[in-house]
Amino acid sequence: MAGLAALAALAANNNIVEEVAWMIGDQPIYKSEIEEAYQQMLYEKEPIKGDPYCVIPERLAIEKLFLHQADIDTVEVQESMVNQAVEQRINYLVTNLGSKEKLEEYFRKPMVEFREQMADAMRNQYRVQQVQSNISKDLKTTPSDVRKYFDKLPTDSIPFIPTQVEAEIITINPKIPQQEIDDVKARLRDYADRVNRGESEFSTLAILYSEDGSSVRGGEIGFMGKGHLEPEYAAVAFNLNDPRKVSKIVETQYGYHIIQLIEKRGDRVNTRHILLRPKVAEADLRDAVNRLDSLRSDILAKKFTFEEATALSQDKDTRNNQGRMINQANNTTRFEMSELPQEVAKKINDMQVGDVSEAFVMKDPKRNSDIVAIVKLTARIPAHKANLSDDYQAIKVMYENSAKAKMVKDWIEKKINDTYVKIEDNWSNCEFEHQGWLKIRK
Repeated sequence: MAGLAALAALAANNNIVEEVAWMIGDQPIYKSEIEEAYQQMLYEKEPIKGDPYCVIPERLAIEKLFLHQADIDTVEVQESMVNQAVEQRINYLVTNLGSKEKLEEYFRKPMVEFREQMADAMRNQYRVQQVQSNISKDLKTTPSDVRKYFDKLPTDSIPFIPTQVEAEIITINPKIPQQEIDDVKARLRDYADRVNRGESEFSTLAILYSEDGSSVRGGEIGFMGKGHLEPEYAAVAFNLNDPRKVSKIVETQYGYHIIQLIEKRGDRVNTRHILLRPKVAEADLRDAVNRLDSLRSDILAKKFTFEEATALSQDKDTRNNQGRMINQANNTTRFEMSELPQEVAKKINDMQVGDVSEAFVMKDPKRNSDIVAIVKLTARIPAHKANLSDDYQAIKVMYENSAKAKMVKDWIEKKINDTYVKIEDNWSNCEFEHQGWLKIRK
């Protein structure tokens, strides 16, 4: 649940006198916060295990403990992540409630104020996650740990693993005509000239024309260090000094950009940009399909193996791994069908192990541009109950999640013991998840 404390305040009323339910250090938890968090959970249809007037204030209190630690550790988050999460959340709420006006009516907030408070909620959520990550970052896992964990699992807790596949892929990027590149650059130069002459606002042009997700925020990507930006982008962004001027055209793996400085803070910079991607012509896509179909014919004729042919792939990650696709979610070669790019999943669905697909067009998940691919299905693992020999990585993840949860739980209970806590009498008759909230009063 997103930043419970901040989210609870989204629809808070303007009571002059607030009833304090809990005190955590010097931070109060008000009855109105608890009520509004409860309403939010009901709206989200989030299950509440236990009495909501016990569960919710305990959650709010735990969040305050994490945020206090985040202040001590000077934990910060990328504003671009916060902004993206806020936009997704608002779009979800608008879709469900019917309009922005109905959203404002439901939460009794104008959109500007709602957006700011939602940003606080998301920012808190990311800060809490970072503190939790720091608590468990030193966890070390051995095969013996995983085996002992699995041996102690009750039979009904052993997970059921859906059908998984392993695949290899060869991709090529169709050549983009120089004229298309020139046209994109000409459009960007025109936008830059209009801003530099004071005829247009950069943010307005970004909303209208940029092909990056940041377009909804006028192209703003938030404060970032050099390590979080493409090298070519960072080299230009950190050399900008005049917020009224626009950079030269910058090429990255994602396309062509123009950049405007918003603000510098030490080793971080906040910029907005407009991204345009040159489009592949249909004729060039057909040519690339024909080239890969010819390559497939040679593979089927056993002139060389699929793995040898991956040297021709233009995706360096799979080329350097003999074409093997890697699931970024678990860093293994296994995918559930829903985890594959949809074009790959569609091809693999009807293939037998060892088959090589015909060439097809797909979206490059990194750049959102058209590429052409062929895939080979190398394994299909039927759905089954997890076992150590076939599913070690999945069981290892389960063990690590369990161990990290215990480390966080231990941290919370130590923090509770070291923190001043006062729970008013009419809020204390609870069975709490964590020990130590009800201090012995002298």
